[in-house]
Amino acid sequence: MTHTLPEGFDHCDPLQQALYTTLFTRRDVRSQFLPDAIPDEVLARLLTAAHYAPSVGFMQPWNFILVRDPATRQSLHSAFMDAHLEAATMFPDEQRDKYQRLKLAGILDAPLSLCITCDRERAGKVVLGRTHMPEMDLYSTVCAVQNLWLAARAEGIGMGWESLFDPEQLRKLLHMPANAKPIAILCLGHVNAFYPKPMLELEGWASRQPLADMLYEDSWQNSIASITKD
Repeated sequence: MTHTLPEGFDHCDPLQQALYTTLFTRRDVRSQFLPDAIPDEVLARLLTAAHYAPSVGFMQPWNFILVRDPATRQSLHSAFMDAHLEAATMFPDEQRDKYQRLKLAGILDAPLSLCITCDRERAGKVVLGRTHMPEMDLYSTVCAVQNLWLAARAEGIGMGWESLFDPEQLRKLLHMPANAKPIAILCLGHVNAFYPKPMLELEGWASRQPLADMLYEDSWQNSIASITKD
C-alpha cells in the first residue's frame, strides 16, 4: 500500500505510518469489486477486528449477519433500489441528475454482504455510560463498522456502506428480532483498485472541508485556525 501522507505525517515512525496510511486510503467502494471470495481466515480477522471495537460500558451491542445467499442478496438489492428511487425525488432538480448518475449500489457486485446490527437490550436497562445518552449503543456499533473498514483496507479488501434502506424492511428481510436495530449493510470483496480520493469528491458531489473551519477552543464562540503554534 503506497500513499503520500498529508503534510505533518512525514516524520512518523513505520508503525504510525502504516496506521495513518490505512486511515487515509480507506475508501467507500462501489464499482471496483472482483468476484473472488474472501478467504475464511481473512474474514475471521475482519470480524475479530470489528468485535474489538470500543463500546460504552463494554456493552458490545453488535451482531454480524453474513449474507451470501443469492436470493437474499437480490432481495437486499431490490430494497436498496426502492429507497434509492425514493431518495432521488428528495433532491432539487439541479442535483437529481447527478445523484442518479452516481454508482451507489454494490450489493450485487461484491461477493459478500454483511449486516451489522445493534442489540438495544443486550446490556440491560441501566448501562454504565449510557444513563444520560441512551444512543451510545448505536454509536458504539458504528465504531465496529469503522474498525472493520480499517481492517479491510489493511487486508486490501474493499468495503462499501449501503445506507439507502428502510430499516423495517431490512429487519423483515433478515428476520431480525425487534430489539435488533440494523446499523449498516456492507458490501465486501477484493477490488481491482482503490480510488485515489473519495468517490463523491472525484465525482464533484462534495469536497473535503478544511479542518480549520471546524476547530474551536474552550467555546464554540472561539474558532481557531490551527492547534500548532507558530
